[in-house]
Amino acid sequence: MSDASGRLWAIREVTSRQIRSLPEMARGVKVAETFGSNTFDTSAMKKKLPKSVFGSLQETIRRGSRLEPGIANEVAHAVKEWALEKGATHFCHWFQPQTGLTAEKHDAFLTFDDEGLPMERFSGAQLIQSEPDASSFPSGGMRTTFEARGYTAWDPSSPIFIVEGPNGKTLCVPSVFISYHGDALDNKTPLLRSMEALSERALAILRLFGDKTSVRVVPTMGAEQEYFLVDRAFYSLRPDLVSCGRTLLGARPPKGQELEDHYFGSIKDRVLAFMQEAEHELYKLGIPIKTRHNEVAPSQYETAPIFEEANVASDHNQIVMETMTRVARRHNFACLLHEKPFAGVNGSGKHCNWSMQDSNGRNLLEPGATPQRNLEFLVFLTATLRGVHRRAGLLRAAIASSGNDHRLGANEAPPAIISVFLGEQLTHVLDAIEKGEIGGQAGIDKIGLGIRQLPEIAKDQTDRNRTSPFAFTGNKFEFRAVSSAASISIPVAFLNAAVAEALGEFEAALKDRLARGASLPDAVLAVVKEAIVATKAIRFEGNNYSAEWVDEAARRGLPNLRRTPEALAEMVKKDAREFLARTRVFSETEVEARYHVKIERYIKDIEIEVEALKSLVQTHVLPAAYRQHSLLSSAGARRAISVALERLGGHMDDVLTRVGELQEASDRASAEASLEKRAHLLAEEVVPAMASVREACDRVEESVADEFWSLPKYREMLLLV
Repeated sequence: MSDASGRLWAIREVTSRQIRSLPEMARGVKVAETFGSNTFDTSAMKKKLPKSVFGSLQETIRRGSRLEPGIANEVAHAVKEWALEKGATHFCHWFQPQTGLTAEKHDAFLTFDDEGLPMERFSGAQLIQSEPDASSFPSGGMRTTFEARGYTAWDPSSPIFIVEGPNGKTLCVPSVFISYHGDALDNKTPLLRSMEALSERALAILRLFGDKTSVRVVPTMGAEQEYFLVDRAFYSLRPDLVSCGRTLLGARPPKGQELEDHYFGSIKDRVLAFMQEAEHELYKLGIPIKTRHNEVAPSQYETAPIFEEANVASDHNQIVMETMTRVARRHNFACLLHEKPFAGVNGSGKHCNWSMQDSNGRNLLEPGATPQRNLEFLVFLTATLRGVHRRAGLLRAAIASSGNDHRLGANEAPPAIISVFLGEQLTHVLDAIEKGEIGGQAGIDKIGLGIRQLPEIAKDQTDRNRTSPFAFTGNKFEFRAVSSAASISIPVAFLNAAVAEALGEFEAALKDRLARGASLPDAVLAVVKEAIVATKAIRFEGNNYSAEWVDEAARRGLPNLRRTPEALAEMVKKDAREFLARTRVFSETEVEARYHVKIERYIKDIEIEVEALKSLVQTHVLPAAYRQHSLLSSAGARRAISVALERLGGHMDDVLTRVGELQEASDRASAEASLEKRAHLLAEEVVPAMASVREACDRVEESVADEFWSLPKYREMLLLV
């Protein structure tokens, strides 16, 4: 049996896979009939709750007001009855700890009455609060291992839902997670805090414009999710994918994404079957998935939802990732959410489309027919510019991870420099305001196609700049630098807080000018003009991939935080700590704790990768090289064979030398007691040393016979579906 027998078995498995079909009962069913069937949505509430309780709960959801404690038991009873009718046997508080994943502890509805007879029970106290063991979750030093108490608390604004397991169903109550002393231990709590801060400041601005009816402003979000699919047979034979989520070595195939033929191409049947089943599961959970398509890299795909309130969108994106991972297994796929699972082809991001909406359903970043005269729009637009400009370092910290470091700045994703793209028309408007040239009409342009049968196409107010990390796309901003595997909660929380801070400053400046007798239009234009001038450095309309932009950004004073350790350091600067505390996103203690959690995670990620890479070299790469060397040695004394032997020997020496250098760099990092210094050593010495080992290993892969190479190759994983 050859050394590549496992790989050859996997190839046979992949090429003979049968396409999994949806259950017959799910085929041909209208989405509208399925949508939300596993959520305790407005329709279910209306059926199950008394009218007064329903009204009170809706007030909490729509206005963000505090839940009336007196209705908890009635809500819990209704939820239990609904869940039992659906076949649920257990319940849990579902939350987002700092692992980046979600967590849940299941309890049965089962209890016993006074006569010892079994019954199902779910009380208001159980709905509102639970107590999971908090000792083993990341806390950044706010907890010690002997302090186990932590609390989960129901978030009424996010729909309760049911997850269908292989042999039963579980009721999931979306929750926040806090410590015994009230510190946030999760990603959801800071997001909710930031939403309150943004709503408060945005409402104050709306009041100045005479809006007396809006009671709340919420950030809206639509998170585009990119991912890869590889066959599980290949995945199981790649220890690096299993342990690290990415390939630590692998020679580039003759064909990768050079032809760009995969992008928006016809979706293969097996992949489409996976997508359709995943969407069916997500529709039942009330998740409004709208779009699916092939991405640019082979075996890379994207799904995108209709926009929702940011906290609900955050919960839903976590469910999307979990559901795709679970459904992929049913189709014998592995769903890879890592930012850069394959070198040499594009990595994956999560483009977060962000805007603000008042309680009357009005998008506050929707320009009018004449943006020059749309004063309200200009205030919210330029406040966003000011927030992103001032807190660019924190926004970069919010998206920092070991995986995203491979993607940012790699001509496939925005660079690590935070800048804003507005487009030609808005740039013209802001420039005109700066110069005092107000006026003119903004008509709707048309694109003539020159084909009689086809209608003219309305031209958007801005083109799209795919290289920009933060681009205005017509009525929203697209935060393109967020990584595919990340929770969106913290990036959105920091963005909300940054804009809230800027809106607070706008409010104070407007009130001051109005008190001194200025008209509202004059006051607004003056304040907007000041913001335009102050934020010019962050506005960039060109190619963010270009080397010239890096130099230009440095001249403008924009931070270029290329590695995670230097990006995370932005969180613990004095001004950043005070800002986060002032906007109530984090207390200063929580900021320090978050920083340590992030640094520790970075260190663990890299250390795991180092050990996995060394193991691959010893158990796969070198054995294959030794067998190839033996084959060549026994093939005779021809000059070509001697040359091949010498070349292979050089590659083997390179591998051993570079692994030794990696070990030395890793040892230096491990010996450093300071987490900050260790992280910097890992970023500056160990990660480049790993790349060097990879380069040498890839040359070995290209030099050995196919029958000796035991690891699935890129051409197989990416192109065989």
